[in-house]
Amino acid sequence: MIRVEAAYVLAGLIFGAIAVFSARDSGNPKRWNNTAFWGLFALSFLAGGRLGNFGNGLLVLAMVLIGGLGGIGLSKPATTTPEEREASSLRWGSKLFLPVLAIPITALVGTLVFKAVKIAGAPLVDPKQVTVISMALGVVIALAIVMAMLRPPLSAPPQEARRLMDTVGWAAILPQLLASLGAVFALAGVGDAVGELIHRFLPVDTPFAAVATYCIGMALFTMIMGNAFAAFPVLTAGVGVPLIVHRFGGDPAIMGSIGMLAGFCGTLMTPMASHNIVPTALLQLPGGAVIRAQTPTALLVLTGNILLMYLLVFRF
Repeated sequence: MIRVEAAYVLAGLIFGAIAVFSARDSGNPKRWNNTAFWGLFALSFLAGGRLGNFGNGLLVLAMVLIGGLGGIGLSKPATTTPEEREASSLRWGSKLFLPVLAIPITALVGTLVFKAVKIAGAPLVDPKQVTVISMALGVVIALAIVMAMLRPPLSAPPQEARRLMDTVGWAAILPQLLASLGAVFALAGVGDAVGELIHRFLPVDTPFAAVATYCIGMALFTMIMGNAFAAFPVLTAGVGVPLIVHRFGGDPAIMGSIGMLAGFCGTLMTPMASHNIVPTALLQLPGGAVIRAQTPTALLVLTGNILLMYLLVFRF
């Protein structure tokens, strides 16, 4: 059976290649910082399951020290000129979207198909992680399409990956750190404390009130944490499961999926999210410009998620 570890290995190999190419970049004055940072990140994917909690904690602390004290230098690998990229764009036109579309299409098809595929009575893919594995497969397929279409040098994918990750910098690890923080909060009982406060101060005696509290809470807590994955275990344990599922009989799958979408609305409205930090820094935009542009859409989508959950979660 193919497990999620296969996707971890793929990510580890990519970051390992970034570390190797960083070590060979004599033009980057911080190349050893880059090598150590991305090398440790690769190690977390390749051997994180065998390092244990203490070992992974030391690994994260080392990455924080490298990123916070020494910093990561911006690499400038050899790439095509603007004129060459424009010529390639004119040649291929809208076909350039094929590799991009291959990832979500493979993720969707794989999620629907792989759950039913069995060999000798055992599932081919771990049913609990089929979407992640399908997405990783989509990345491989997209890379194969790009290589067949554009025929770049074999070093182009890791070099371009290195350029992109060095540009993003330490913010690349924020999603994992914040998701881990959410798990720590859940184990520490923060979800129960949040649920107790909500029960004490908010009227959640109707199904709609429970749904609205859960969705708005997901958005708000995501704004604080910077990541919906961090907010999800806390709000689901404190509000979603005890109220929507147990008290009012809601469907947990529908609650969880739409609840995550509500949380993602919060990521559009917070300076804690890496996808708000990076564009502002790269494009030298005024502070908060990205968030101000996204907030109206986020509020509209959040309202839609509340109504959608209320209409669906108690009907199945």
